[in-house]
Amino acid sequence: MSIYFVSDTHLGSPLFDNPREKEERFTAWLDSIKDDCEKLFLLGDIFDFWFEYKKVIPKGFTRVLGKLAEFTDKGIEVYFFTGNHDIWTFGYLEKEIGMIVYKEHKQFLFGDKRFYVGHGDGLNENDKGFLFIRRIFHNRFLQKCFRLIHPDLAIAMAQKWSAHSRKHKGRRSMEVDKNGNEYDPIEIFAENHLKSDHVDYFIFGHIHQPKQVELSGGSLYTNVGDWIDNSTYAVFDGKTLQLKNYF
Repeated sequence: MSIYFVSDTHLGSPLFDNPREKEERFTAWLDSIKDDCEKLFLLGDIFDFWFEYKKVIPKGFTRVLGKLAEFTDKGIEVYFFTGNHDIWTFGYLEKEIGMIVYKEHKQFLFGDKRFYVGHGDGLNENDKGFLFIRRIFHNRFLQKCFRLIHPDLAIAMAQKWSAHSRKHKGRRSMEVDKNGNEYDPIEIFAENHLKSDHVDYFIFGHIHQPKQVELSGGSLYTNVGDWIDNSTYAVFDGKTLQLKNYF
């Protein structure tokens, strides 16, 4: 039995010419892993926008939600880590789909290996602008205020914001230093964390770039990439962690 990790499918994104085709592809991948999947980690931005009202959830995603319910009905543990696009879950995914939801990064112990997993946003202490917006998005009072907006208008606003953000920053979420060079703040976070606490595997998403990097002390940092330009995921078979592409 294996443990699977995937992130940044951005279902419903305005970047997709055919959102249905992208959803069906992701659902096909879920079908392909269900027979040997013991645990499934969804590491954020699975939805390009997700907000739960008291009686309403965003339109679409029927195939994916149904397939994830099949996983949990079979006893497969599905962990959902909120990203910066799908923060606003308030119980529906837990009660109706059976997923285990986390809003912060978390460590796990599988066998004798320690895993540090999450979406990856908010780890760059130098990005003051993003951290400020992140605090706004996580503010419970402002979330309640947003719920007062009619869903048709609220979702249209969110989609416009997402398209503007992606146009401004590009299809990847890497940071750029003062010399114009890209760098990965999650990798820097992982190296700094190892100075005080050993972790065998750091597994994140957010930057939309699949990669594996060996860190100090034999640790491994894996970014599972995205499903906008890639179709990548990671799988741990009890011995090794591999980064793979779904063709």
